[in-house]
Amino acid sequence: MNKRALIKKILAQLTAELEVSFRAAHAAHAEATHEQNKAESKYDTRGLEAAYLAHGQSTQAAETKAAIAAFEKLATRKFGAGKSIELGALVELEQKGERTLYFIGPKAGGREVVHEGREILVVTLQSPLGEQLQGKKQGDRGQLTLAGVRDQYRVLSVG
Repeated sequence: MNKRALIKKILAQLTAELEVSFRAAHAAHAEATHEQNKAESKYDTRGLEAAYLAHGQSTQAAETKAAIAAFEKLATRKFGAGKSIELGALVELEQKGERTLYFIGPKAGGREVVHEGREILVVTLQSPLGEQLQGKKQGDRGQLTLAGVRDQYRVLSVG
């Protein structure tokens, strides 16, 4: 699987999300500072609520921008048999007879990307799943504990 193309898809999703976040932050800021949202009494919090929303949108935009920078710096490496799971690895697991693909990314964990007809979930090494997979190799078996549920798995490949 072409990891460089996968990273480009992740970057495209993040860039689109960043544009939406910037527009939302700008709109919330405009609403927070609009003269019609001036407090008419001490109980009128429309302007304050809009300011909180603008701050949250700006924070989201900054996090997305940081994720873009991290993925742009991410070097693609070949892993293969005998190599441990770490940042940049494309990992295929088998759990309960189902195969799942994970990309170990620097940020943006939880993001799903369809690449070459397969659904791939981005996880970070700081996530519970990433922590449990780090250091494992092709052929390793073990138990994952996610949300209090233990499940058997086998590492089919580390690419």
